[in-house]
Amino acid sequence: MAEVIFNKLQKVYSNGFQAVHGIDLKIEDGEFMVIVGPSGCAKSTTLRMLAGLETISGGEVRIGDRVVNNLAPKSRGIAMVFQNYALYPHMTVRENLAFGLKLSKLPKQQIESQVNEAAKILELDELMDRLPRQLSGGQAQRVAVGRAIVKKPDVFLFDEPLSNLDAKLRASMRIRISDLHKQLKKSGKPATTVYVTHDQTEAMTMGDRICVMKLGHIMQVDTPDNLYHYPKNMFVAGFIGAPEMNIRPSKLIEKEGRLQISVGNDTLALNERQQKRCAEYKDQDIFFGIRPEFISISDEPFAESHSSGEMVRVENMGHEFFIYLKVADFEMTCRIPSDEAKPMIEKGLHRKVYFKFDMEKCHIFDAKTEQNISL
Repeated sequence: MAEVIFNKLQKVYSNGFQAVHGIDLKIEDGEFMVIVGPSGCAKSTTLRMLAGLETISGGEVRIGDRVVNNLAPKSRGIAMVFQNYALYPHMTVRENLAFGLKLSKLPKQQIESQVNEAAKILELDELMDRLPRQLSGGQAQRVAVGRAIVKKPDVFLFDEPLSNLDAKLRASMRIRISDLHKQLKKSGKPATTVYVTHDQTEAMTMGDRICVMKLGHIMQVDTPDNLYHYPKNMFVAGFIGAPEMNIRPSKLIEKEGRLQISVGNDTLALNERQQKRCAEYKDQDIFFGIRPEFISISDEPFAESHSSGEMVRVENMGHEFFIYLKVADFEMTCRIPSDEAKPMIEKGLHRKVYFKFDMEKCHIFDAKTEQNISL
């Protein structure tokens, strides 16, 4: 068991390119931390520095009470699962699971016990005598995870381990890895887990907390719920959520003694909390954001503050529809339950409809810093 701490961690390559910009992060003992972000955000580079596979240019990495900057990977108390399974093709599943333990010269009985324990946890019992070529993608990935489990590490590291699986297998393995973490925690043998992915679904469903990265900087570290409902900046707001948050340039103006945001040719009043938080931004350019599910649409004008647009496109997701509205010079996505959407869709596209925002769920971002000023 061990906490992981990044203190002013940096990575600068020999050509002068700085990939990681002095990040600070504390991962609690036994926590499942997901590092997520788009390609090129340095999430894998950060994980590889933790693993000892990349040199550290500045700052320090601590695992438990040790600074591990200069320790070899085998001395860090970590086990890593890669995107590619990297199983030894000439070894059976049993031999693959046992290989690392044999290198450590553990007693034969202990090796057998730890291999059998991992096989039971991951339901590999019936596969133990098969070669890697006889395994499906999901089975091979389970063996790769099992090879990490048998080491009983202080820290598990996962580097996009599900990227090579199809959608159904990804969902299955996602649940299996999450359940494994909970099972180890419940058994009194918790291991700190650091999981890197570009897939926000994996991040939101697996992590105790999520670290969102962009271009080598940490944008926000928080619980999945807080990232979704209380994004600290425009990048997190747009990256987390599918379909993504509607974010559009606007302006805060005062009308009838209240701050309002402009939406097309209309204006919508802020609530009392937003009025106070955004008072100093009167007459300034801002970005406003609203998630698709917090927009209501109707064929008739709403009694309260509303606006209008043209319904231009729909996507049927089965239990819900994504309805796209053209409002002035931008397109906006609405997420509407099927029973509410179907009567409207049957009347056809390219016609005027009315919409209103749940203003309690609206976000306002500083146009210059892109920080959320409405929280």
